[in-house]
Amino acid sequence: MILSIFLYLLLAAILVVGLYINLVNAPGLWVMVAATIGFALLTHFRFVGLYTICAIAVLAGIAEVIDFLASGAAAKKVGASKAGIIGAIIGGIFGAIFLTVAVPVIGTILGVCLGTFFGALVGEIFVGSDLGNSLRVGVGAVKGRLLGLFTKLLFGCVILGMVLIMALPLPWRHKAAARSLPPAPATTSPR
Repeated sequence: MILSIFLYLLLAAILVVGLYINLVNAPGLWVMVAATIGFALLTHFRFVGLYTICAIAVLAGIAEVIDFLASGAAAKKVGASKAGIIGAIIGGIFGAIFLTVAVPVIGTILGVCLGTFFGALVGEIFVGSDLGNSLRVGVGAVKGRLLGLFTKLLFGCVILGMVLIMALPLPWRHKAAARSLPPAPATTSPR
């Protein structure tokens, strides 16, 4: 039981890290899913089952699709070119990394926004768009990025709560799970 509690605390820490790294446009939701699968395997599925794993994988997939579509749709809506969209993605990543170091947590969100804006702006100017259009694309890219970011954070919070509740190593769940396992087959060694 002590090991289960230790693994639960480790899972909780990894889930929080996974939630946080969504801010830097990293695959934090998939880190959360992988951590849950690892916990399930290490505890022999006594606390987290396949239904929970499938449910959080579906939630992570839906959040990723919404994030992808929101970012691209908002940028396209204001007339972004491929260079503007690529610039927004690269700028968001670099902005998040650099401002996270300078100002943790708040700097990450600010860095994503500023990096996305300037990346889209530079990308649009690079392909010859005028300054007014480039600024409009930069603002549109930031709006889409924020919508995608908050969607992933919302889904991540749902996953976090769901997993922490389902994975809670309560003594009666441990015993019930252990009783429900089929008996180990008898092994005989050849003589």
